[in-house]
Amino acid sequence: MAVVSWKEICLLTGLVVGCYWNSLFCGFVFDDVSAILDNKDLRPTTPLQNLFLNDFWGTPMSEERSHKSYRPLTVLTFRLNYLFSELSSSSYHLLNVVLHAVVCVLFLHFCRLLLDRRTSLIAALLFAVHPIHTEAVTGVVGRAELLSSIFLLAAFLAYTKSKGTDHSIVWTPIISTVFLVAVATLCKEQGITVIGICCIYEVFVAQGFTLPMLTYTLLQVLRGKDGFPYAVLQTLLKLIVLIISTLLLVIVRVQVIQSQLPVFTRFDNPAAISSTPTRQLTFNYLLPVNAWLLLNPSELCCDWTMGTIPLVETLLDPRNLATVVFYGMLIQIFSLFLLSFSHGFKLLSQRGGLKKMSWLLMGFLLTTHAVKTFNRNWDWESEYTLFTSALKVNRNNAKLWNNVGHALENQNSYERALRYFLQATRVQSDDIGAHMNVGRTYKNLNRSREAEEAYIIAKSLMPQIIPGKKYATRVAPNHLNVYINLANLIRANDSRLEEADQLYRQAISMRPDFKQAYISRGELLLKMNKPSEAKDAYLRALELDHTNADLWYNLAIVNIEMKDPSEALRNFNRALDLNPQHKLALFNSALLMQESGEAKFRPEANRRFLTYVKEEPDDANGYFNLGMLAMDANENEEAERWMREAIRLQPGFRSALFNLALLFSQSRRELDALPVLEELLRYHPEHVKGLILKGDILMNHRKDTRGAKACFERILNMDPSNVQAKHNLCVVYFEERELQRAEHCLVETLAMAPQEEYIRRHLAIVRNKMAAISAAGQPIAPTEGGSASDKQQEQQPQALKYLPLSPLTFLKILTGKEKVPESSPICQGRILNACGSAFTYIQQH
Repeated sequence: MAVVSWKEICLLTGLVVGCYWNSLFCGFVFDDVSAILDNKDLRPTTPLQNLFLNDFWGTPMSEERSHKSYRPLTVLTFRLNYLFSELSSSSYHLLNVVLHAVVCVLFLHFCRLLLDRRTSLIAALLFAVHPIHTEAVTGVVGRAELLSSIFLLAAFLAYTKSKGTDHSIVWTPIISTVFLVAVATLCKEQGITVIGICCIYEVFVAQGFTLPMLTYTLLQVLRGKDGFPYAVLQTLLKLIVLIISTLLLVIVRVQVIQSQLPVFTRFDNPAAISSTPTRQLTFNYLLPVNAWLLLNPSELCCDWTMGTIPLVETLLDPRNLATVVFYGMLIQIFSLFLLSFSHGFKLLSQRGGLKKMSWLLMGFLLTTHAVKTFNRNWDWESEYTLFTSALKVNRNNAKLWNNVGHALENQNSYERALRYFLQATRVQSDDIGAHMNVGRTYKNLNRSREAEEAYIIAKSLMPQIIPGKKYATRVAPNHLNVYINLANLIRANDSRLEEADQLYRQAISMRPDFKQAYISRGELLLKMNKPSEAKDAYLRALELDHTNADLWYNLAIVNIEMKDPSEALRNFNRALDLNPQHKLALFNSALLMQESGEAKFRPEANRRFLTYVKEEPDDANGYFNLGMLAMDANENEEAERWMREAIRLQPGFRSALFNLALLFSQSRRELDALPVLEELLRYHPEHVKGLILKGDILMNHRKDTRGAKACFERILNMDPSNVQAKHNLCVVYFEERELQRAEHCLVETLAMAPQEEYIRRHLAIVRNKMAAISAAGQPIAPTEGGSASDKQQEQQPQALKYLPLSPLTFLKILTGKEKVPESSPICQGRILNACGSAFTYIQQH
């Protein structure tokens, strides 16, 4: 085997970099979203062993919805990328470019086994720039092909050294080959095919046999005229080792997928479910289609499923001629052992008259391929550019129309997305997913009636239940989401909750292991005020997936609804054991600890809130609750710092402003509280507690009875039945020496709250005061100077006690009960509709 020089390596690497450097500016598109962005196996918090239990997309292999693509070593490289750069797409693309350069160098080594030095270099150069490889290099998930190719080529190159100089068997390269094949297969399944290539190489290249020679030898042995030659026995021994190794790998692979094949539908691969001869004719026609793309990669498409290539249904279809021609050429090429276009170039370049033309042709081919590759990379810049470029090639694939719609949907361009989704339903009217997309988009546009109609059409296209036949084998699991989506839509109407529940139960009856149906039904049952049934739904879902942190979190919400905070805290902790960065579990478990009022929980609650704000640094709610914890611990400076940060992030934050003012009031900094209260009332002029606190400060610290009266009167204008405001207004009248008005006011207040003893006591004080003034022969009404009454007031042993807050309200504030409102963003994440109910319970408890 000729040596590959450093100059050739640098040439190939430079050419690869020149063609693919712009791929570094591309994002995560198409399958990258599922394999990278949505795959929890990349996160350091996920146990490393999960990579060997889950498929390429992070779905457990044991689940029926699993794609059964087992590529743990490829996922491991994604995890390493995440470790260094998290979700920065550039690093993922950079590693792909490096791996493609390695593949090109190994391919040059491979070509050197079969071709001369110049011809093999040309073949490697063509391989490096060929536009057909952009999907494997620029698409991040194409790393599976890159890694598999590296180990496949390495395995083959190792096998070529298994023949000693004395024609003996060298076992070390064979063992290395088997190991490398196993590694290639763990990167992508087709890595195992190199065994077949090794077998062909052993027979026809290493041993130099031809078909006539093998036939003659076999006939001689069968006739008993001769035994197997030693060379043939050696070959058979090596082939047996390779075949047994292959069988072992296949057995292990079957065990990994638990003897289950993935569920595909007619939309994924129409030919696969077609009858004979359509299936065979179509599959064979795909070979010349792909061969033509190798020769003329001018029209590349990222997806070839659904209606991209119409089925070949009869022998009279003219496309069968392409299949015949392809097989004829394949036989001819094999018989002449021309493995590549570059070998044909060698033959042409040896002829004097064609030599110059052949070099010009090769230069033109390399240049056009390199330019096409470079430009094709830009198609992978975003999902929108990728799928719109695909529609230029093929407009008969409903999946492409759907994917452009998804890209626009992600940009919140719902009207434009709807046009593409509707076109998908026209291209393939029985596409369930397209009708679901239409329904979801109508819902996003607040067109509920049209959304429901679209979901009903999708539901009508679902296969009907056949007694005795397993439903799951005839439908894609994601299509069952039509029941979930329709139920989620109609349950917005409280009069249709039972109808929604019926849809959830129908989905569960079709697929008892449909986890999402249990989750959604649990949400609905909470809304129907059936927490016990909701708990059962979540427990059933946990039986199907006990490692799902979201499910444990949702169960904790149910526990809160069932007035079981201790069990809720245990389930929050289970969620955090599985995902220590589960933001909602961090926040709400810390909130529950804080609400318990137990000092022993404060350090852990504080730690969880700090972790939460690290994950969500722009969420004011986390800082607010840190401030409330500091208030509980009498750490006033810390409390003030956290409250001010919350207000900075969310100007007009009602609870933070009020509690900061309350903090100042409790710290004898009442005058510092006034500007905060002014800001609070500017945003929330109806804030009753803020008005009461402001009135208290104005009365007791600014001696501003007029300002205090305005605060209490504003409350009574909004709520005439507010006992606190009414009572405090009476106090203002007393302070202004309007005793008759104060008496009348207190009588009205006592009628509003006859059970309140302090009102009765204060009324008695006023009446005693009035009696004392009358006994002294002085008018009860206030005089201009008020000197006599002022002296009486100063000598009065009893006085009305101003109550800034009722005992119950004051207790709620001191224990941090004025918490995050239900409309807070924390309640709008990937969580149950019961999130708001959790806060309602905590506030009312």
